Amino acid sequence: MVSILIPTYNYSIVTLVQRVHEQCIEAQIPFEIICLDDQSKSEYYLENQTISDLPNCFYSVNETNCGRTLTRQKLAEKAQYDWLLFLDADVIPAKITFIQAYLDALQPSTVIFGGYEYEKELSDFNKILRYRYGKEREEKQASERNTHPYTYVFSGNMLVPKSIFLGLNYQASEKNYGMDIYFGYQLFQQKIPVLHLDNPIIHLGLESNEIYFQKALQGVESRKKYLLHEKEVDQMNPLVQAYTKLKKWRLTKLVAFGFRIVAPILKKNILSTNPKLIYFDMYRLGYLCSLA
Repeated sequence: MVSILIPTYNYSIVTLVQRVHEQCIEAQIPFEIICLDDQSKSEYYLENQTISDLPNCFYSVNETNCGRTLTRQKLAEKAQYDWLLFLDADVIPAKITFIQAYLDALQPSTVIFGGYEYEKELSDFNKILRYRYGKEREEKQASERNTHPYTYVFSGNMLVPKSIFLGLNYQASEKNYGMDIYFGYQLFQQKIPVLHLDNPIIHLGLESNEIYFQKALQGVESRKKYLLHEKEVDQMNPLVQAYTKLKKWRLTKLVAFGFRIVAPILKKNILSTNPKLIYFDMYRLGYLCSLA
């Protein structure tokens, strides 16, 4: 009934698989858990291999490093069931009813998102940028996410019909960060129903400030490459919406010029122990204007 698909890279997924496996057994459903390692270069490789000892669980490794988007494509192609539950490697279900909640919410031709949570306290302030962004921008109740369903598309906790995923997933071989927005736009354009639940996973594997900052810029580059030329994309993404307004007012060149002046000041705060998300937003918008 459900294929649970977990791409991983340099991260232990043993506890995650055990938790999900227990819940599937409890739910008494046909299931499989497929884990695909994207050529990890760490001690977790040997640890993760033990996953295959569990019934209906399979662990394999990509022949080359493919990136998360293409790894998810390979996982979907391997899956034998019509429903795909994608989970990121660095998460853990927040509830013991996680699997059952998804089963109870199944609707034909509907993509379902459970949402994200973050730990109540952060012990490592070198990861505060990712933590603060997650707490303020991603940790939302389903009632709020359902008011803007295509804006809150996070593929790290997503139940999707296999036919829909294979039809809409970006399938090129480039390693791009920030492709959730591309998938969300495809759902929006195709008018595929989206349902948000209060069925979160806890996001544990936070990147350092510098790494997340660089990934965020890669996400901006992905928006520029795949979305700026698309119609109505500003309706589902605040960053593109802000850029579209600046372009309408013919201010993008002026903003790009100003960005080159203030970028070092903004970056200093963004990478500090007390980053302000408004500065993070300003930096990404200025960067997008400079690219475009």
